[in-house]
Amino acid sequence: MVRLQTDQLHIGYGDKLIVKDLTLQIPDGEITSIIGSNGCGKSTLLKGMARIIPHQSGIVVLDGVSISKQDTKSLAKKLAILPQTPESAAGLTVGELVSYGRFPHQSGLGRLTKDDVEIIQWAMSVTGTFPFQYTPVDALSGGQRQRVWIAMALAQETDIIFLDEPTTYLDMAHQLEVLELLQKLNEEQQRTIVMVLHDLNQAARFSNHLIAMKDGRIVQSGTAEKVIQKHILQEVFQIDAEIGRDPRTNKPMCITYNLLKGDNQNVEKNASIPALAGSYA
Repeated sequence: MVRLQTDQLHIGYGDKLIVKDLTLQIPDGEITSIIGSNGCGKSTLLKGMARIIPHQSGIVVLDGVSISKQDTKSLAKKLAILPQTPESAAGLTVGELVSYGRFPHQSGLGRLTKDDVEIIQWAMSVTGTFPFQYTPVDALSGGQRQRVWIAMALAQETDIIFLDEPTTYLDMAHQLEVLELLQKLNEEQQRTIVMVLHDLNQAARFSNHLIAMKDGRIVQSGTAEKVIQKHILQEVFQIDAEIGRDPRTNKPMCITYNLLKGDNQNVEKNASIPALAGSYA
């Protein structure tokens, strides 16, 4: 089943076209990760599909209707997006921030109803942030803050959640914590998760569906087995990768890689990466 898709989508900034003639389908109820080198259009695509930025031509369709024809509140009840570096007002508590997720469902004076409060408390409980409800968001660790933002998205009660590099600036343990939470939300609540990731091995491990991009276009999409392949990584990242298997998930993983010769020939030739750390190409 597909609820969200694009057709011949073009997105740019001014005269510069970033996403070019892009047609894709997002599998419903699965985790999709978008991978690619810096500047390839990953974040732009995510923002375009969420109507954060306008598209120049083409169409984004959600539930059979163009998102450009859906009013803001209706769209916000279906789709939530967490930017790469979300910021909250200084001194805002965890409970206050999570309560903002109820905005699309409020009317009149915007006061929280009993149902709103129950949903907010549930979102904090699911994400393990309930003990921090009266704590200022600024006082939390990076991993805790990410869980609070995810709680806000859950309080929004959308079936689809977009996340732009949710593990950026987090250490390995907190990265795993956030990704396991997203996996749990997907498996237990059938949330459709779409995220931009830089770590190839994390993308392969936690995703049902991958989209590999280069220069605003899709090079390959599908399962990890279909996308994490030597020739695909060569085209997308300009690396000569050695592909193995994750001993815990049996999914493909990038064990090590060399930079391809050419423009990068003055850079150190060999770049090995620990299996657990993943690839940050």
